[in-house]
Amino acid sequence: MLINTQALIGSHDLLFITLDTLRYDVAQDLFRQGRLPTLTRYLPPTGWEARHSPASFTYAAHHAFFAGFLPTPVAPGPHPRLFAARFPGSETTTQTTLLFDAPDLPGGLVQLGYHTICIGGVGFFNKQSALGSVLPSLFNESYWDPSLGVTDQCSTENQVALACSLLRRLPREQRLFLFMNISALHQPNYFYLPGNTSKQDTLESHAAALVYVDAQLPLLFAAMQRRAPTLVILCSDHGTAYGEDSYYGHRLAHPVVWLVPYAEFVLSDLEEGV
Repeated sequence: MLINTQALIGSHDLLFITLDTLRYDVAQDLFRQGRLPTLTRYLPPTGWEARHSPASFTYAAHHAFFAGFLPTPVAPGPHPRLFAARFPGSETTTQTTLLFDAPDLPGGLVQLGYHTICIGGVGFFNKQSALGSVLPSLFNESYWDPSLGVTDQCSTENQVALACSLLRRLPREQRLFLFMNISALHQPNYFYLPGNTSKQDTLESHAAALVYVDAQLPLLFAAMQRRAPTLVILCSDHGTAYGEDSYYGHRLAHPVVWLVPYAEFVLSDLEEGV
């Protein structure tokens, strides 16, 4: 069922999580194996939705996301969008689409009274350079340090702890857009696979990283629910190759890069047991 974003904005917080570099096939296999107990509560019975990313690497994909171009359903379209920067001639905006008169979603939500927070992960959010400051600068508040980045084995729990701390000091009546770029799936991820002495990233260590991330999410979801009902958007920005057709990494046009997992759901403040 298509979520009516127009009807939710103003009464609901928005939590947008990008699982950076997560492959669709890995995410769906873990769902089928029952290894994602937290996310399985919110995913449909069929698991993750397969979608096409608008870009093959983090920087480009997030610029598209923040303009309203989330990953596109794989079936032929057109497909109505949840939100969109207003521009003439758009064929994917409907009465349920939240339109904003700003070049990006954080700016559009600020116009609607939201407070916006970015918790960064990979290098394009690290604020260590002019390039790494572009995306964080779209938000009222932005955070990054090495404990949130790709080299810290505890990065997701550190990101969640920071988010929970920030939520505690924000008045409940203040509507919030919280964006988090989860870095654990990105290379290096070899250290999430027990017994991996090779220090080489593999599909298995990529999968182990998502199992780790899933275990950290209950605290975040509970903290959001204590504030207000929350619209959650959860997706990857792109996949990555581990030797398929001799390709490695991303920023390349291979199906394992373009096909990404996607989910959207509403966290109710009346839910229990999270």
